[in-house]
Amino acid sequence: MLKTDCIRIRNAVFYAYHGVASDEQKLGGKFEIDVDLKADLSAALESDDLKRTVDYEAVYAMIHDLVTSKKYYLLEALANTIAKGIMRTWPVVDSVTVRVRKPHPPVKGVVDHVEVEITDSR
Repeated sequence: MLKTDCIRIRNAVFYAYHGVASDEQKLGGKFEIDVDLKADLSAALESDDLKRTVDYEAVYAMIHDLVTSKKYYLLEALANTIAKGIMRTWPVVDSVTVRVRKPHPPVKGVVDHVEVEITDSR
């Protein structure tokens, strides 16, 4: 039976310049990121060794770099880039779900946030 454990990072917040509108790309805004990393963590559970799991500090650093180094028009593209980067870097991860939120998006109405969720798996 396949064992699946989960490491979660919740509400990592970054200031970046994503969006379709020129004001969004010029002025920037806050973006919130969640990731769920599914993997068999048996080796780490037994050994208590960071090298045998997914270092969530390194995951956070990768997310930070991806969110702040390039402008994206779409949250979908940003979420996909994060998911692909995690899957490429940590082979122990069987699947990843990435949620990207934009608080108070520029829509004609009152909206707390918009969110895109992307899941990638092996």
